[in-house]
Amino acid sequence: MSPFYHLCFVVTDLEQATADLSHTVGVSWSPVRSGRLGEWDYRIVFSTGGPPFFEIIQGPPGSPWDATAGPRFDHLGYWSADLPRDQQHLSEQGAPTEFDACPYGSRFTYHRLDSIGARIELVDAAGQAAFLDAWNPGGPPMPPLARPEPGGER
Repeated sequence: MSPFYHLCFVVTDLEQATADLSHTVGVSWSPVRSGRLGEWDYRIVFSTGGPPFFEIIQGPPGSPWDATAGPRFDHLGYWSADLPRDQQHLSEQGAPTEFDACPYGSRFTYHRLDSIGARIELVDAAGQAAFLDAWNPGGPPMPPLARPEPGGER
């Protein structure tokens, strides 16, 4: 099994969520950053000291990180050495693509896994160096998702 490199929560109050995790379990954080994907502005932060990392995202209603129904665990993030192939594989294994950021110029996809009530995120491993530079300078490379061999366990 491949290790996931982050777990993500979507929240309505990024400062409160990070403060709570810092206070209760001692998580430390990188600086918060703002971003835009398509029409959605969002705020994002990763913990320090990973992997695995905590990721906290605050996005607007209607966005892939809409938390109007309340904060929640959202996804497990994996690097993908071949995003189209891994996207197809997850879909064939019962985790259909719920959101594809590629048309917006960002190389990640979310796949719904109803049995856990959350998503799996695939992130193109070609972006790993930029991730490390931004969120974990000097951190070691992380392995991509390893798919089971044909005929192996799911």
